[in-house]
Amino acid sequence: MPEEVNVTPPKDPNSGEKAPTMTPGKEQEALYEDSSGDGISTIYSNTAQLSDSTDEFTTYFDQKVPIPEDEKHTWFSFRKLWAFTGPGFLMSIAYLDPGNIESDLQSGSIAGFKLLWVLLLATVIGLLLQRLAARLGVVTGLHLAEVCNRQYPKVPRIILWLMVELAIIGSDMQEVIGSAIAINLLSAGIVPLWGGVLITIADTFVFLFLDKYGLRKLEAFFGFLITIMAITFGYEYVTVRPDQGQLLKGMFLPYCEGCGAPQLEQAVGIVGAVIMPHNMYLHSALVKSRQVNRANKKEVTEANKYFFIESCIALFVSFLINVFVVSVFAEAFFGKSNDIVHNFCANKSDPQAGLFPENNQTLDVDIYKGGVVLGCYFGPAAMYIWAIGILAAGQSSTMTGTYSGQFVMEGFLNLKWSRFARVVLTRSIAITPTLLVAIFQDVEHLTGMNDFLNVLMSLQLPFALIPVLTFTSLRPVMNDFANGLGWKIAGGILILIICTINIYFVVVYVTALGQMTWQCLIALGISSLACGHTVRVTRALLTEEQPSSPMN
Repeated sequence: MPEEVNVTPPKDPNSGEKAPTMTPGKEQEALYEDSSGDGISTIYSNTAQLSDSTDEFTTYFDQKVPIPEDEKHTWFSFRKLWAFTGPGFLMSIAYLDPGNIESDLQSGSIAGFKLLWVLLLATVIGLLLQRLAARLGVVTGLHLAEVCNRQYPKVPRIILWLMVELAIIGSDMQEVIGSAIAINLLSAGIVPLWGGVLITIADTFVFLFLDKYGLRKLEAFFGFLITIMAITFGYEYVTVRPDQGQLLKGMFLPYCEGCGAPQLEQAVGIVGAVIMPHNMYLHSALVKSRQVNRANKKEVTEANKYFFIESCIALFVSFLINVFVVSVFAEAFFGKSNDIVHNFCANKSDPQAGLFPENNQTLDVDIYKGGVVLGCYFGPAAMYIWAIGILAAGQSSTMTGTYSGQFVMEGFLNLKWSRFARVVLTRSIAITPTLLVAIFQDVEHLTGMNDFLNVLMSLQLPFALIPVLTFTSLRPVMNDFANGLGWKIAGGILILIICTINIYFVVVYVTALGQMTWQCLIALGISSLACGHTVRVTRALLTEEQPSSPMN
């Protein structure tokens, strides 16, 4: 198998001479090599492709996985697929983070099985977008942040970097919240939420150095965490035994009978939770871990094929896990009100029954209440197994988020920070507000942060999707592998739809937030904002709470 070109680019077939040697550690201009025959135009980076580098700042790429030859199976080889397996599963973890799990359980409890087709559609769209990100990394040898660094002027580049960093920090906060809640559940409340946050800080540094034991072992560890999620959430699925007919109907019938504004907002939230902006940057970098000679068109074509197959398998597994969660809450808790759950838990002498108010409103759950209500209805084992799954989701997504931050910082700013310094910076930004909320507020406020964080990441989505579609459509960058007209049109439409959906999600959230702020200001005494509306609101509330009062 030809070795991947790292320090010295291959010979120019037209001149027969070697291209200039790339100097490690120094900024270089992007080089384009025009070649004929099986060759392709390729961008060569400066330090991103140094497979033999012993630089202490290098992470994940200290080694590259060789691709075995298989002369017997030219069209498809399981040996080659196994060699390419890894990056797609690390990428798929973003589809299984605590924010996604919370979106799943809320979808099930609010809409039953009716929004499973939205989850399926969002996963397919995510797969197509991830394909573009992976192709960019394979063909150019640069990940998305590096290409942005070389193609955009300084000011837009800095703005783009800041937006992506915000998305990573927002995702990081969700992962910390999920891990802290899981630890609190597993310890039966002995470890407080702020204690779970501190534990998450510590174990992140421990897990971060696992890549020193070898790339394949690191990928195997991520596979182990995904397996834990599949087993734990699969256990809940088998325990609850959802109606399979309703499940299939909800998955393949794109209709939501009897749905209103809450279900529509939840459908929008599913799309926003599934398609993550920083995941485009992550996936385009992870594929660089395989030895692919980019001067050989056949090898590049083969790499694109196997990476796409691996991504399909990985996202299919993540989709099944998400379906497990949606189905469990759709079967067990769809249509139930808070008072029903409260009375059931109180009859079981569950000390957490007070989490559910005694009113007839639709049950409102999050990843914490989800574990509690599973424990009420299906026994303590269901709650602890749920918590183990949430912990695996939080820990795995925490690690991939750290890698995303490393790639983005190095790519946009060409900064070679140590992993320790990088984690200290982003962890401090992500954990400080989370820790403060965990110390001074309760679990309601901690899990409530997820809505705000989903909105934050929705705003950052165009800053990932537009660059990846742009660069994969440019022939000077991708040459023979540039997007065709069909992909350009379809990609443009998909990105427009996704961005529109996410803008709607943001508008709904901000509108609700503005209404709450407006009412709060009136309550605090700024009566000029009332304009007569406060009286009607107050009377409506009194009417609802005291229907028999003669004052009404």
